[in-house]
Order: sequence, then C-alpha cells, then structure tokens
Amino acid sequence: MISTQIKINNYDFEDTLFDNFNTNHFVKDLWPLVYILSDGESQTAYIGETTDAYSRMGTHLKHKTKSKLTSVHLITSEKFNKSATLDIESNLIKYMSGDNVYKLLNGNLGLANHNYYQKKEVYWDIFNSIWNQLRAEGITKHSIDYIDNSDLFKYSPYKSLTNEQSKGLFEILKSLATGKFENIIVEGGAGTGKTILAIFLFKMLSSNLQDFSFKEFGAEEKAFLELVETIKKKLPIPKMALVVPMSSFRTTLKKVFKNIKGLSAKMVIGPAEVSKNKYDLIVVDESHRLRRRVNLGAYFGAFDKACLALDLDKHKSSELDWVTMQARQTVLFYDEDQSIKPSDAKKEEFDFLKKSTKTSILKLKSQFRVKGGNAYVEFVDSLLNCKFENKTEFFNSKDYEFTMFDSLQTMIEQIKLRDKESGLSRLIAGYSWAWKSNKDKEVFDIQIGDIQLKWNGTNNDWINSENSINEVGCIHTTQGYDLNYSGIIFGNEISYDPKTEKIIINEKNYFDKLGKQSITDPKELKNFITNIYKTIMLRGIKGTYIYVCDPKLREYFESFIPKYKEEKTSSIQIFQTENIIPFENSVPFFDLKVAAGDFGETQQIGDIKWVKIPEKKRPDKDLFACQIIGESMNKIIPNGSFCLFRKYSGGSRNGQIVLAENTKMVDSDFGSCYTIKEYESKKYEDEEGWKHESIILKPISTDSSYKNIILRDDELSTFKVIGVFECLLE
Repeated sequence: MISTQIKINNYDFEDTLFDNFNTNHFVKDLWPLVYILSDGESQTAYIGETTDAYSRMGTHLKHKTKSKLTSVHLITSEKFNKSATLDIESNLIKYMSGDNVYKLLNGNLGLANHNYYQKKEVYWDIFNSIWNQLRAEGITKHSIDYIDNSDLFKYSPYKSLTNEQSKGLFEILKSLATGKFENIIVEGGAGTGKTILAIFLFKMLSSNLQDFSFKEFGAEEKAFLELVETIKKKLPIPKMALVVPMSSFRTTLKKVFKNIKGLSAKMVIGPAEVSKNKYDLIVVDESHRLRRRVNLGAYFGAFDKACLALDLDKHKSSELDWVTMQARQTVLFYDEDQSIKPSDAKKEEFDFLKKSTKTSILKLKSQFRVKGGNAYVEFVDSLLNCKFENKTEFFNSKDYEFTMFDSLQTMIEQIKLRDKESGLSRLIAGYSWAWKSNKDKEVFDIQIGDIQLKWNGTNNDWINSENSINEVGCIHTTQGYDLNYSGIIFGNEISYDPKTEKIIINEKNYFDKLGKQSITDPKELKNFITNIYKTIMLRGIKGTYIYVCDPKLREYFESFIPKYKEEKTSSIQIFQTENIIPFENSVPFFDLKVAAGDFGETQQIGDIKWVKIPEKKRPDKDLFACQIIGESMNKIIPNGSFCLFRKYSGGSRNGQIVLAENTKMVDSDFGSCYTIKEYESKKYEDEEGWKHESIILKPISTDSSYKNIILRDDELSTFKVIGVFECLLE
C-alpha cells in the first residue's frame, strides 16, 4: 500500500537535530526529501525540499526568522526523486496555504508545475497519503476536497500560472514599469482566469523581491524580476485598490485578501469608495459591471455623492470614469458578454477607451474553469445565438457532464447528490419569478408544477451560505463564482420561435425590474437575458444540468443537449414465485436490513425470496444474493445493485470484497450490523512484543467521506465474514 511507502519523522528543531539524523538513512544517503518546519504556538511554518538535509537545516538554524521554529517534520520515501519532491513541496505550499491553519514563511510566489513520470498515476496518491498523515498529527486540518472547494484556495497566488496567464502578467508589469499606458484592458470570457491574475498581481506588488520564484518562466525569469525591481524603485509601497462592483463577490474577495500574507481586506473596495482617495494603481475585476446612472434603485444617492466629490456631471459620467480619474494607472478585466443590466457601463465607453494611445489591450482566451474547455464555451454561445448549421449537433465530452432533464425534481435530486459527492453544486435560475420571500420568509417564489422553491435567502456570499443547497440562486448571487455542478432553470421569460429559428424574449415574464426599466429596444433586453444565461452556464467546473420551462425552447434545446438517462434498472428476475427450482436456476435473496441469526439459514425454503440468475452462472447452495444500498463501494458496486455472494468457508480474504457482520456496529447505509467492504488483515506487535491482528475494511468510493473501518483485539470477537463478492447481477 502507498501509505507504507511514506514516513514522517518528527524532530526538535535545534542543534541536537544532527545527531538524530544519523539514524535516518534518507538523510545520510543524500536522498531527495521534503520537510516542514513548524511552531505550534505561533502557528507558523516553512516548507522545503532538499537532497542535503544536513546543510539545509544548518542554514535554517542560522536564519533570523526560521530559527524561531521548533519542530522538523521530515517526509521520506523510497519512491521520491527530485521532480517528485519539488512537486510535493509546491503542493504542500498550495494546500497548507488553503488549509489556513499555519501561516507560511514561504515566498514561493508563482510555483513551478513539474511534469514527470507517473505524476498522476502514483505521486498524487502519495501526496494524499502525506496529507492524511499530516492531518493525523494535527499539522493540517481540512481534507483536500474541502480545500479544493474553498475560495481561499481557488484564488490563492501560491500556484503556477499558465503560459497564457504568465504572458499577460508580463505585459501588465511591462506597462506598469514603463508608464507608457495609463489603462490596460484585459479581455477574457467567463472562466479565463481574470480574478486569479488580478490577485496574483496584487500579491506580487505587495511582496519583497526575495519572495519571488519564477521557475516556470524559464529564460524569462530575469526579465520578470527586472520589471518588478523597476516598479519597486518607482513605487516602493504602491497605493492600490481592487475594485469589485458586485457586493456579494466583493465580500468573498475581502475574505480571501484577509488571509493572504501581505494583502489586506481594505484593499478590496466598491466603486463609490474610489471617490475618496487617489491611487497609484486601481485594478477592476468584472469591470463590465461598473455602473452608470440608470436603474440604480437605492444606489442613486451614493452615485450622486461620488460624482459631486469628483466634480463630475452625474448624468454623463459612470463608475468607469471614476476609476480612470482616480488612478495613475488602471487595469480593467473586461468581458462584454457578461454585461447583464441597463445600469452596466456601455460597451461604447470601453470601445472609446480602447482607441486611446494611452490604452493597452490584452486578451485571455483559454478556458480554465469548465472542464469542457473552449469547445463547451463556443457551444453555449452557438446554442443561445442559434448559430448551428447542423440541426442535431449534440455536445458530448468525456470530461464534462452537460445534460438536459425532463423532470425538474430529478434534476434537483441529482444536484443534491453532486453536492454530497463534490460540494459546491447549486440550482440557478433566470429571473422569471418575483422575489416574494425577501419580504415574507414563509412564501415560495418559484412554482413549477408541484415543485415550490425559494430564491436565495441572502445576497452576501450566497453560494457558501448554510441553506443554499435548498434554494435557487440568480445571476446576481453567482456571477464571478465557481461551482462544481450547476443546475440551471430556464424560465418562461425566454422562448424559441421555430419559424424564424431565433431565441425570443417574453418581457412580461422577466421580473428583474432594474434589469428592464428604461429599455426601449427589445434587442437590448434580449442581449442582456442571453448574456445572463450564458454567464450562469459557465459556472460549473464539472458539469451543467438544464431544465427548460418553455415547451418550444425545450424542443429546440433537445436537438443539441443530451438527455438525462434514468439509472438503469436491473434486468434480473427477483422475488419469483413461479418456475423456481431452488439452487438450480435461482439463489436465495437476503435483505441486509432485516437478516439475522445465521443469515437466514433458519428460514424455510417456502419463506425465502428467490433471485433467478443468468444461465451462465451455475447456482449452488453456497450462493446467495443481496441488494447493496449506499455509495461506499460505488466505484465497483453502484448504489442499488443486486450482487451475487459465495458463503465464506475459510481461506484467504485479503484484497477481496466481503459481506461482513459486526454485531457491535451499525452500517449507516443498511441500518443493520452488515457491511460491504474490501478486506485486509494485518499482523502487528505491541510495545511488549505481543502479536496481534487487525482487520481493515476499506470503502472503494468516489465519496471521500467514507473512511476505513479498523478493528483490533476485542473488536474482532464480534466480527465475521458472511460471504465473498462474486459479481453484479444485471
């Protein structure tokens, strides 16, 4: 097993450390290894890798800050090579940063992303094993899945940038260093990495030069450092602000900035705050959502006050004017296809800015969010703009789950299942229902057939709120966020005309008042609504589910989106009463929820339920069938499967899937003392030299919440193997 290949030895971080190293052959033989220096009291740590631990520890003990750390955790394995330890080091920095238990002293901004033999096949499992051992020792706290879903990890600057992102970063730095351009517009669609690039830039300009590690940039490393050095000389401590127009997403990024060394939540501000100060640099994320004085509702007062402070005509200016006026230089991350309301700054304002000789334009094209990649993005654009030439151009991808549902109830159930498996799976809808529950918490907002649903119960960081899995989000609470799966409800405000072969809009069914007031051109409203659906269809990293209310739009979508297929029902003939010849064409079926005693052997043949099994299987009295409920073995046995077992009569069981009974344990899947797991037994000696046996029952599941069950000593007396798994019955 991989876990036996990894050792983590703990030492006090002091001069006596070198005497202790003499017993560790990995240190003596100059083997590649990874280490963590930590101090539990200050919750501070440093992560490194080396082939010469003697020399490296000696250097750290002389370091002003690192010498104050108290413990060394030496991570070693016969499987390690230099590429593997570099990769494990960078993964530990990334994930311990996201774990947010220890403050890291590392300055590895822009970590290298090493590729090497068996990286995915072997070394990711090794890293998981290391992480779990560190969790056991209390050095790390959260699971890798939990961290992957956290905003702090998603937007962490301790990651490698892609080639496209690094080129974009270089051009931004060059513009800032030379001062040639006052405005830099970075164009990129949803999921092209605009936010992480903005945060990376802030971290870079807020850090010391020794904090930089540009290994992945190769020959360009020197050029990057020269640009940063030039900027630092001009602006040793630049006054910067990240402007985020959407309040919900702004709240999230404030939390992220608060937890990144060198950054502060105060750096993240709303557009109105720009009027209070001048800045060396303003970066605007989602700049297409900067507003003008149209349909502002309660925000009219703040807008007018800011214009007065800046001596601007409130009827002719916009928030875009504010940021360009208040900063020596601005970086605007922009996507015209994500403009979704009349209050958004007009495309013409950005076009005017682009024409200026003082403006530089960069483009991000690669899709980093959805695993369907650019092909999926282009497909969504063609679907909503009716660009398909082939009338049955289905989207199919082994990397992305794009599915249409006939039943809304089924889609809701599947989203909740995905949320249990992967987290961050939510329902989102077009604004086709009035938001009544914001005034009366007892009423429902959305009624579709017999199904009643409520809009989001909060505007601030709704996706991460407690009850979000039971609610429906909208464009305003999801724009800018990542999800693993999104279940999208197309409301009755959007339809399809089969005669013109165009999407059409039913304005009376669109309930976002501030989203349609002042619009006189139906094409403009259509553009906003299709942009809304395009934006929310690009939230899901792993998949997007679709339910369509309007029958004509549903028919149009069915030509291009694969339909959800219900779980295949078993073809076996179960619970037969006729043509049954016990143990010749059928085997007994035992219900794991009620089976007791000697597993049903005391029942009379006339009382037993029977399963007629395929002819290729020769029934005998040692075979029986059970239905397996639950997800703990779903990589091999899907939930609800009927399985054939052979009664256990002795012999080796290691590595086999067994049906076991433990009278002191209740399996949550069955609600009884029976469980299905992979079996492993181990011999071990205690401190006094006594030999013992332990049994490990292992889940084989896509759901990481299922853990090994370990039985030792007196626990074994209540345990016995009932049967060994033969096969699925289909």
